[in-house]
Amino acid sequence: MTAHTAPIALDFDEGIDRKTLRRLRDRFMAVNQHRWERARSALTYRQQAVLEVLPLVFHLNHPALPGYLDNDCPYGVSHYQPTEPTLNAARRLARTFSLKDEGRRKPDLEALFLMGSPGTLGHSVASDLDIWLCHRHDLPERGVRCLERKAESLASWASTLGVELHVFVFSAADLRAGRQRAEVTGENCGSAQHYLLLDEFYRTSIHLGGCYPLWWLIPVNDEGRYDECARQLIECRFIRGDEYIDFGPAVSIPKEEFLGAGVWQLYKGIDAPWKSILKLLLIECYARGESQPLLSRVFKAAIYAGETNPDRLDPYVLLYQRLEQWLLKEEAPERLALVRQSLYLKAGLPLTRSAQLVSSWRTRLLQALVDDWGWSNAEVGNLDNRVRWRAEDVVALRRAVVAELTHSYRLLSRLARDHGTRAAISSNDMNLLGRKLYAAFQRKAGKIEQINPGLAPSLAEENLAFHHHSEQGGSAGYDGWLLYRDLEDPSDAFWQPVIRRSGNLTELMVWCYCNGLLGRSTRLNVRAGTSTASVAELREMLDALSSFLPFPVEPASRETLSRSVHSLRNLLFVNVGLDPQAYLTERGLHKLSARHDSLGFSGGRENLVNSIDQVTLNSWHEVSLQHYAAGDTLIQCLKNVLASVAGAPDRLPEIMVHSHNKGHGATIARRVKELFTDVMRHFFAGGMGPHPLRYVIEMDRRFFVLRFNGTEPGFVALESREALMGYLAKPQENYVPVVFDPHALLDDLPLRTVCHASEPGNIQVFYRLSGEKARVWVVDELGSVFSWEQAYVNRRYLLVPLLRFLENLTERRQLRQLDTVADISGTQCYEVVLPDGQWRAERRPDADSSVPLPGLEVQAIGIQEGDSRVRFDIFCGDQEFTVQEYGNQLIPAVAHYIRSLRHSQERYPAYLTDIHLPHDLDPQVYQQDIQTIQYLYYRSELENALNQHL
Repeated sequence: MTAHTAPIALDFDEGIDRKTLRRLRDRFMAVNQHRWERARSALTYRQQAVLEVLPLVFHLNHPALPGYLDNDCPYGVSHYQPTEPTLNAARRLARTFSLKDEGRRKPDLEALFLMGSPGTLGHSVASDLDIWLCHRHDLPERGVRCLERKAESLASWASTLGVELHVFVFSAADLRAGRQRAEVTGENCGSAQHYLLLDEFYRTSIHLGGCYPLWWLIPVNDEGRYDECARQLIECRFIRGDEYIDFGPAVSIPKEEFLGAGVWQLYKGIDAPWKSILKLLLIECYARGESQPLLSRVFKAAIYAGETNPDRLDPYVLLYQRLEQWLLKEEAPERLALVRQSLYLKAGLPLTRSAQLVSSWRTRLLQALVDDWGWSNAEVGNLDNRVRWRAEDVVALRRAVVAELTHSYRLLSRLARDHGTRAAISSNDMNLLGRKLYAAFQRKAGKIEQINPGLAPSLAEENLAFHHHSEQGGSAGYDGWLLYRDLEDPSDAFWQPVIRRSGNLTELMVWCYCNGLLGRSTRLNVRAGTSTASVAELREMLDALSSFLPFPVEPASRETLSRSVHSLRNLLFVNVGLDPQAYLTERGLHKLSARHDSLGFSGGRENLVNSIDQVTLNSWHEVSLQHYAAGDTLIQCLKNVLASVAGAPDRLPEIMVHSHNKGHGATIARRVKELFTDVMRHFFAGGMGPHPLRYVIEMDRRFFVLRFNGTEPGFVALESREALMGYLAKPQENYVPVVFDPHALLDDLPLRTVCHASEPGNIQVFYRLSGEKARVWVVDELGSVFSWEQAYVNRRYLLVPLLRFLENLTERRQLRQLDTVADISGTQCYEVVLPDGQWRAERRPDADSSVPLPGLEVQAIGIQEGDSRVRFDIFCGDQEFTVQEYGNQLIPAVAHYIRSLRHSQERYPAYLTDIHLPHDLDPQVYQQDIQTIQYLYYRSELENALNQHL
C-alpha cells in the first residue's frame, strides 16, 4: 500500500455514491489493519493470543473458550466472520474447540474496539488493553450484567498471560446520551469526560469486529450537521444501517468538561505522569485554542486527503505536533522540553542501547523525532539511564512534574469557573480525585514527601552516611543531621554534596526508607557527634520500619479515599540517639531501689522516655512524623494519638513501639506500648467513644490525668499526691469514673480499689482501719472522690455521723424530686480489706446509722454574699449563731458553746449533722442540684475549723 492515495471528497448536497463510501470505509480499515498489526507486534507470542481471540470469545458463547460463564450469556457480534488465523488461535487455546453454525439469530453485540495506546508509539509490552464492547441498546439488564461478569473473567484469564485487560460494556445509545455506568477507578474516568474520550476513541481506536463507526463516513466539514448526514446515508440506503454503529460527532469540547477531565488526568498522573502530562497539555491546548480542530478531526481529514502512512497518522505523533505548534507560539520552551521528555519516557525505548533493541517501527519513529529535536547523546543517555538516577535527580524532575500538574489543574479550574459552568464530573468523583491529589502532592507539617512517583525505577543507595551536625563544627545545641552517600572519611564531608538535611534523625531515616534510598543491603555509616546514635540502632530502626510499612508505599484504594481519613497505625521510636540512663548513672540513681517502671525508674522515680518520634500511616496512605522532645513528651504524644482516634473510634490504630536495645530499650518499648494500648482500650471500649473518664498516669514523681472534652483530649499535670486528691474531689457535670494506669499509685492500692468499685448514681462510703487511725473515702453520685483520715475509736463513731449527714442530703433531694420518677439510691458502705494479698472493697451493713448518737444536732446554713466566699450561720440545737452577729468570731463562739455543754474535759471531735448550700454557690452559675462532693467539702472545712477550737 502506498503512503499516499488519492483524496476522497463527499458532497452530501451534490450527491454521493455507494462505491465511494465503500472505498472510504476500506481506506479506514486499511489504516486500521496497520494499527492492529503494530499492536500485535508489541506483544509476546503468548500475549498475542488475547488480541487474536477476543472477538471470537464474544461472538461465540463456547464452553471451551476463555471467559465462558453459562449458556444464558449474550453473544454474537454483528456481521463478524472469524478469520482462519483467529480460529487457529482458538484451537491452540482449546483443542476441543470447533466452529458450529448458529443459524440466523439476532446478534446481541454490535461491535468490539481496542482503543488507547496499542498500535501507537506509546505502546509497549507493559501497556494495558482497553476494549469497548458495545451491545444492542435493548439488551436486558440481566444480560448486561452477565457480559460484565464475562469481561471480568476474561481479564483474569488475560492476566495469566501477562496482559492487563479492561473491557468496558455499554451501548452506543448510552454513550450518546451520556449515561455512565461506571465510577472513577484506576482505569475508568467515570463521569469526568465524554467528548474528550470520544475524541481519543476516534483517533486511536482499532476495529476488532462488528459494525463500523458511522463517524468515518461524515466529512469533517459536515460534522456540524452530523445527524442530518447520518439520516441521509441510512434513509437513502447509501449504506446498510445495521452495518454501522453511531457514537455521535466529535465536536468542540464543552467548557464544563475541562475541569473534570483535568482532575482525572491528575489522578492518573500521580502514579504514571508521562502520559498524563501529554493529555493535560492537550486539554489546556483545546481549552485555549478554540479555532484549532480536535485531533480526531485532523486524523479523519488526513485520511480523506489520502494520507495512509501509519507513522504520520500515529496518535502520539499527531498529539506531539499539536503541542509543539502551540507551545512554540506561546514561547514556552521549558514546557515543550517537558513534553518531549514525557513522550520519550512514555515510549520506553532506550535509543542509546539500540543495539540491544529489536529493530522496529517504534525505534525508527522515535529516533526520527529525537533527531528532529536536536537532542545530544548525553541528553538521551540521561533519560535512558533512569535506573542510575539519584534522589537529587528525581527531586528536580518531580518538582517540574508537580509544577506542571498543578499549573494545569489550576488553569482548567479557573477556565471552568470563568465561564460560569459546572464541571462535568460528579461531586463524588470530584472529591475522590481531589483526595488522591491531596494525599500525593499536598505539603503539610510532618508529612514525608514521596519524591519518586514513577519517575525512576529505583533510588536505592549502596552506601549512606548519617552525620550529626556537631561533627561539622556546627553551633552548639543544634541537633541537626546531614545525609551523604559513599562517605567513609568524615573530613570528605566538606567536599561532598548533601543529599538531605534534617533536624531529626528519625525523619531522615523515614524519608530514606519511604523513598527507597535505604534498604537492608545499604551499607551505613554514622558519625554521631554529641548524640549516641550508632549503626546498630539505625539497623534496628530499619527493621522496625520494614515491619511497620512495606516498601513501596502503595497508593490508597478508591474505597478508602471515599471515606474520611483516619490513622491506620503508629510506630513510636523512643529515645532515638539518646541514652536516658546516662544522667542517672552519673548520679547513681539506678542503684537506689528496685523500681523498674520506665516512667518512674529507680528511687528518684525518673522518667526514661526523653523523646518520641511518632510515625503515622493514615488510611489515605500518607506517612507523617511528629517529634516530641520538649515538655511532657509521652503525654503530648498520647494526647495527639487519642485526638486522631476520636474521629474513628471503631477503627483503633495499631500501636508499635521501638526503643534501641541498649540498656532498658526493650523494657521502655513494652511499657509505652502497654500504656497506649490500655488508654485507648478504656476511652474507646466497644468501638465507641471517647467515653467520659479520668485516666491517671504516674510519671516522673508527678501525676497526669487524661480526659476528653467532647472529642478533644486534654490533660492536667499534678505535682503531688495531695494535688491529685484535690483534683479527684472536684465537682463534675456528669458521672466520670477514675481509671488508673496499671503502674500508677502502686503504693496506694486502697485508693485504686475504691475508684474501681465506684458506681454511677450512688453515694458510696469506703473506710480502711489501721490501728487507731481510719482512712475514709466518699465517692459521690458523679464519681468525685473525697478522702480524709481521722482517729478511730469504734465503727459506730466512725460512720454514723457521716451516714446521717449523707442521709439528710438524700432525703432533701427526694423531697425536691417528688414530681419526677428519679431513682435515688441510698448510701452504700464498704470496708477496704486485704484478706488474701489482694485489696478488696467488701460491703458492710449500715444499720448503725439509725442509732442516735448523744450530743447536739449541729447544722450550717450557707449564705452567698456577692462575689465573696460563702459564709455560714450555725445552729446548735435551738441556739443560733449568725454571721451578722458574730462575724469572724463565729467559729470560736460555736466551739465555746459546745464545750460549755460537755460534762467532762475530754476532747473529742464535733460533727455537723446537716448543711445547706445556696444554689448560687458559684456567683456565675445557678446550680439546681448541688453535688454531694461540694457538701462534703464545706462540711470538712467547718468541722476542721470547729475542732481546732474545741
